[in-house]
Amino acid sequence: MLKEIRETANYLKEHYAPNAQTCIILGTGLGGLVNEIEIRATIDYQDIPNFPVSTVEGHKGRLIFGEISNTEVIALQGRFHYYEGYTMKQVTFPIRVMQLLGIKNLIVSNASGGLNPDFKIGDLMVITDHINMFGDNPLIGKNIEELGPRFPDMSQPYSRELIDKAFFIAQKLGITLKKGVYVGTSGPTFETPAEYKFFRTIGGDAVGMSTVPEVIAACHGGITCFGISIITDSGVPGQIVEITHEEVQKVAATAEPNMTKIIKELVDSL
Repeated sequence: MLKEIRETANYLKEHYAPNAQTCIILGTGLGGLVNEIEIRATIDYQDIPNFPVSTVEGHKGRLIFGEISNTEVIALQGRFHYYEGYTMKQVTFPIRVMQLLGIKNLIVSNASGGLNPDFKIGDLMVITDHINMFGDNPLIGKNIEELGPRFPDMSQPYSRELIDKAFFIAQKLGITLKKGVYVGTSGPTFETPAEYKFFRTIGGDAVGMSTVPEVIAACHGGITCFGISIITDSGVPGQIVEITHEEVQKVAATAEPNMTKIIKELVDSL
């Protein structure tokens, strides 16, 4: 795997000469941030050596090199999910490539189901911690010392400094933010009422099908992380209704402008 990671990183260095220290994964709800990027170059995932390919609607599948407010960034327009059939190492392959490219900060977004009764659909939740319910971990197997230690510390997977900055920015812009614990599951099914209840009982505020593997790999590689969720449906007893992927995308699109404003200013502060 390290050979392939190096090969991909060297290809991108040779053809695009990236000098960014911040990577943004444009998950559900951050598609509009593309309009804030002064794009220098793009490349489709399928044209990048060893790269997985996005198969989910709403995930375009291209790497973007550019600037946001004079800050150089690399943006992943579309992520990879465990439920697509990829291994954990494939899901986190782009994170490893970003690590070898010199990325120091990772910003991730996602859509999630609300577990906290104080949340409402359309709320933005800054992720303060997570619970891995995937039943798997990207670090299982032989450890590659060049990428990180055998037993990485996870006492602060999401940067408290960046969380504080996000709340300061939101207050300045008049945007309400929630904060809480994200439960990551394999999917692709949405949760049953009993599962929603269980995830709330164990300490979750929101649940989704991504983010956790990427953040684990990033922490292993010494990358600082910030995560934010759009609450696109409710898993609170009495509020659970049938949900579709299309409805999730619709709610995410409504909340997108505020998320974009926050992330733009957060990037500018890095």
